[in-house]
Amino acid sequence: MRNFTIVAALAALSQPVFGQEQASERTVAALPEALADTGEMAPPPVPQSSATEIEDIAPEQLVFGIGRPATEEEIAAIDIDAMPDGRGLPEGSGTYAEGEELYTDFCSACHGEELEGISELGAPGLIGGRGSLASDSPVRTVESYWPYSSTLFDYVYRAMPMDTPGSLTADQVYAISAYILGRAGITSDAPDTVLDAQSMAAIQMPNADGFVSDPRDGNANQ
Repeated sequence: MRNFTIVAALAALSQPVFGQEQASERTVAALPEALADTGEMAPPPVPQSSATEIEDIAPEQLVFGIGRPATEEEIAAIDIDAMPDGRGLPEGSGTYAEGEELYTDFCSACHGEELEGISELGAPGLIGGRGSLASDSPVRTVESYWPYSSTLFDYVYRAMPMDTPGSLTADQVYAISAYILGRAGITSDAPDTVLDAQSMAAIQMPNADGFVSDPRDGNANQ
């Protein structure tokens, strides 16, 4: 009886699925147009904003009955624009020694004790990789990739630590920046090395010449 059951099951599996013979003919999407000069695929058309098709929207009508206005303190926590020339960097300062201790407390759990990163957490390494961007194995770090030291300050101040972004003071961020840049060999790793708005703006990053200006002016038709 057991053998008969197995044979019957195999026979059922070998039968065509009902309705397959009536399946419609499969189709495929059309290939993109090719450029006449090179034969390469032409880029897709630039999306057009729907704002060109509707009238002006009155902000007072966009009230959904949820949320609340942000407080001045909440806005101030993210209202920073640290520019490469030092504009927007807040007052304050921090030393390499202070940054080493702060890094251990706030950063090492994700970025590693030696700033090597922890891939399992998705946290990148912060130093190393200098000169590797043009190779087959580029390593993108603060040291190898970021063109301005102000980017380091801005990002840490705005978005770190991951569990409490914006909780670090300006002094703490200057200190952590001094430690990271010192470990990278971009600034001194002497314990009393100080970073503030003026000294941070004067730092020359290794990849400062690795970027080009974007010639576009924001016109959607470009």
